Amino acid sequence: MNYRSLREFLVRLEADGDLVRVSAPISTVLEMTEIQTRLLAERGPAVLFENPIKADGTRSSIPVLVNLFGTVKRVAMAVTLGGVERSDAKSLREVGQLLATLRQPEPPRSIGEAFEMLPLAKTFMAMKPKTVGRPPCQQIVLQGADIDLSQLPIQTCWPDEPAPLITWPLVVTKGPSDAREDNFNLGIYRMQVLNKSQTIMRWLRHRWRRPASPPLGEGEHRSPARRRSDRRRSRHDHRRGDTRARHAVRISIRGGYCAGPASSSPNASPSR
Repeated sequence: MNYRSLREFLVRLEADGDLVRVSAPISTVLEMTEIQTRLLAERGPAVLFENPIKADGTRSSIPVLVNLFGTVKRVAMAVTLGGVERSDAKSLREVGQLLATLRQPEPPRSIGEAFEMLPLAKTFMAMKPKTVGRPPCQQIVLQGADIDLSQLPIQTCWPDEPAPLITWPLVVTKGPSDAREDNFNLGIYRMQVLNKSQTIMRWLRHRWRRPASPPLGEGEHRSPARRRSDRRRSRHDHRRGDTRARHAVRISIRGGYCAGPASSSPNASPSR
């Protein structure tokens, strides 16, 4: 079974009793994180908080999904490469080996090996991203003064930590040059909210080892294109921690998780 959207995956989890809906009001300040921590430790179900309470005490109309990949079983279920249903670590390792081969393939040493690699080549071709004109994540586009991050149920996770933090955004970055290492990157980084329309990204120092960028000219500035996605496909979220993804090949590889091409679209507004 291939999931075309996160919603389809949640329907499956709920049918299996692996998703719990919580209608009681739950605060995004510390309380929600405490519940998540306990769920993770106990290998509990995924939980959808239907009435999150924001830091100002008001209710958010946007539900919050937590602990989605809190067990190996749910991670495996989300990886439907080849139309195969998975539920354990062994099946995940097989997919990992395949993706590692696709990233760094070795040339065949004989005609026989070349023929054996044909299914692999077919899988690779099926992973090529496709461009769509009107994606669901652009059904609502806010610009300028209409941007208000305070409308989102963003968590404060730990006492005395800089907050609130968007813990799982999809962030598009582009280096300052046209070199291959400065190509577009889709990564997941914690983003600290500063005000209604600004955030800062929180990189781990040891994970970012590229040379210093050229100095900026007068009036120039760098700003990554920040995008929160509706995560049309559940395996979007499966790459938590892939903070060193450097090339767009990551977008292609994630299409392999479900043996179907990933979808991308032009930016809804120019980056500034």
